[in-house]
Amino acid sequence: MASDPLVTHIYTADPSAHVFEGKIYVYPSHDRETDIQFNDNGDQYDMADYHVLSLSEFNGPVTDHGVVLKADDVPWVSKQLWAPDAATKNGRYYLYFPARDKEGIFRIGVAESDRPSGPFKPDPSPIPGSYSIDPASFVDDDDDGGRVYLYFGGIWGGQLQCWKDNDTFDPSMSGPQEPKGSDVPALSCRVARLSDDMHGFAEPVRQVQVVDENGAPLVADDHDRRFFEAPWMHKYKGKYYFSYSTGDTHYLVYAIGDNPYGPFTYAGRILEPVVGWTTHHSIVEYKGRWYLFYHDCELSNGVDHLRSVRMREIVYDDQGRISLAQKQ
Repeated sequence: MASDPLVTHIYTADPSAHVFEGKIYVYPSHDRETDIQFNDNGDQYDMADYHVLSLSEFNGPVTDHGVVLKADDVPWVSKQLWAPDAATKNGRYYLYFPARDKEGIFRIGVAESDRPSGPFKPDPSPIPGSYSIDPASFVDDDDDGGRVYLYFGGIWGGQLQCWKDNDTFDPSMSGPQEPKGSDVPALSCRVARLSDDMHGFAEPVRQVQVVDENGAPLVADDHDRRFFEAPWMHKYKGKYYFSYSTGDTHYLVYAIGDNPYGPFTYAGRILEPVVGWTTHHSIVEYKGRWYLFYHDCELSNGVDHLRSVRMREIVYDDQGRISLAQKQ
């Protein structure tokens, strides 16, 4: 019971959805045609700008607000504006985005606007201490002052495996390809609370831990459950839901915890593999219903780097477990 692609005049992927000013705003990446061949570094995802989409109902009209930020606008960027996200605080809107710097290392930048539809003005430098890809913001409205957290990280092309102790980059590192039965802990995404001005980290970056039903950390060869990329955080009935893509197994899964830092206990799958190699999503509540935003390659007949954003409803059972709604 998925929606049609939100838009068909351009290819969009990696949707981050939020409710701003009474509407759903979606912040996707913008896929474009390229002759670059598929590889594990993701060079075929050669995106150069961002659009913002908005809508007011499921499968209803979608407004494309046009290009709100370009790679050429950002002094530190060399290429690849990958999956972004947005947040709001004190009447301002902030776009968080990953890109390669002039040395080819992924960093995370921030740009600011006075409205959710942009355009966004970028900072001249990336966020100090940031690295890898897939930033996802989370405003904890139940916390004093509405603390804002930024989750980020992706393995292989996202370079997460190349970082040690947050400050040492080793491009020779690969992973996670541990032997079957290995007890090497899985890599996981990173998180840090944002500063009050939303332009930097207010604390050291830490790793998010996902554990199994017995409280043991997931291991690197548990490809069906361990983190690979595309972190997302939302809250339901006082619990924190950390969801993510398992990457090479193409599942969207989730884990549940009691605070924004975790640990999070693995709870199950949200979405089975879609057409296309990548899986990237967001989850948002709108008018009392919950929606999953994701992408697939059906519109491009399976061309991996030409994806389209869709949405569908999700529901929770009495135990707080997520499943796809059977009808809209």
